[in-house]
Amino acid sequence: MRRDARTTRLIAIRHGETAWNLASRLQGHRDVGLNDAGRLQAARLAQALAGEPLDAVYASDLARSRHTARPLARAAGLELRTDSGLRERRFGVFEGLTYTEIAQRFPEQQRRWHARDAGFGPEGGENLAAFCQRAVGAVTAIAARHRGQQIAVVTHGGVLDALYRAASHVAIEAQRTWVLGNASINRLLARDEGLELVGWGDDGHLADRALDEISDKT
Repeated sequence: MRRDARTTRLIAIRHGETAWNLASRLQGHRDVGLNDAGRLQAARLAQALAGEPLDAVYASDLARSRHTARPLARAAGLELRTDSGLRERRFGVFEGLTYTEIAQRFPEQQRRWHARDAGFGPEGGENLAAFCQRAVGAVTAIAARHRGQQIAVVTHGGVLDALYRAASHVAIEAQRTWVLGNASINRLLARDEGLELVGWGDDGHLADRALDEISDKT
């Protein structure tokens, strides 16, 4: 594929599964590692992208993203780069609680959160508007350093949601109708004019049992 010197091709990936994902427990900036399924997803992801030319692999500095990105970087022969700007939204007092517990303990804050109030942030956390600005800004700054190249960015569900909205011109207050799957492959183009959506939610590699054999090697 001919490369456009003005464009960065982005493969944006949510980290693999964690025990807190399964428990519907909000992680935010809590440094939760992958569970066994998440480690398998990371291995399958690396194998699925093994044939693609990558010029850099970036990850959030939180363990669940780093551990998802590490097999991918290794397979590409690249050093993994981390960036704290790729972290999930900081959820303050919500972190560590299940969605049910949040609703019970903080009903008014939970209502504003679910309503996607752009100016709302849980006590001790980021408001939605500031988070989206931070997340999209971090990714576009990384992309600007790699014009004409293809890079992978392993991050979190909230960051991917912000990227999808920026690329699709969907308001941050609108309810989500797209999927943010663990270890799925999402593709965007980054130019000076902004982000463009190419493909979203490719998770076929996660059902491919032929890739299981590499899980012990990554």
